[in-house]
Amino acid sequence: MEGPSADQQGDAVSRLEAERIAEALVFASAEPVSEAFLAERLPQGAPVATVMQGLAERYVARGVNLVRSGDRWAFRTAPDLSFVIRKDDNEVRKLSRAALEVLAIIAYHQPVTRAEIEEIRGVQTSRGTLDVLMEAGWIRFRGRRRSPGRPVTLGTTPDFLDHFGLEELRDLPGLDELKGAGLLSGRIPANFQVPIPSMSDELAEDEDPITQLDLEELGLLTPSGEEEE
Repeated sequence: MEGPSADQQGDAVSRLEAERIAEALVFASAEPVSEAFLAERLPQGAPVATVMQGLAERYVARGVNLVRSGDRWAFRTAPDLSFVIRKDDNEVRKLSRAALEVLAIIAYHQPVTRAEIEEIRGVQTSRGTLDVLMEAGWIRFRGRRRSPGRPVTLGTTPDFLDHFGLEELRDLPGLDELKGAGLLSGRIPANFQVPIPSMSDELAEDEDPITQLDLEELGLLTPSGEEEE
């Protein structure tokens, strides 16, 4: 049998070199790295998705895994080894029941306004609850609804996906998974369906972009952590 051709050998070397560059870029970054960032720095024409998938496969059996969240990539401790390095001061942030409910509603119903959150929960949502989720970096202001009062709409962030180990929003638990985890009552209506969240970060047709002036006028906590006193 004939061995690989010179072109095939060259392609293999190119893919390996691209993987090495991608590995270095992700390893050196303190935050998950976007595919757009990688595309700018990999050899011209390198297929980013293919390169990253190949690199991820190399780390499947290692102590750290290369994982994707949305369009970003990061190294994370292998799930079966997380107990080895976990310390008391690094425990998962504990949220109140109210904060968990609000986060779940935003995740599944986004884009959603505060009034819509309160309608779903049946109770008012405190400013402090939204502040906690903002400070964790898990929710953000998306835009302003084109309706009376132009309420602010909320959605989740890439950090939300990264923290909860989700590649994309469609990986959120479905009805059967929620039931199995005991998170839904056995007396839920027969026709109940878990909402399917929007898969796009683009503004909806009934949303306008939110500006810094909007945030200042509303006295809201900004995504960067600045707050009007």
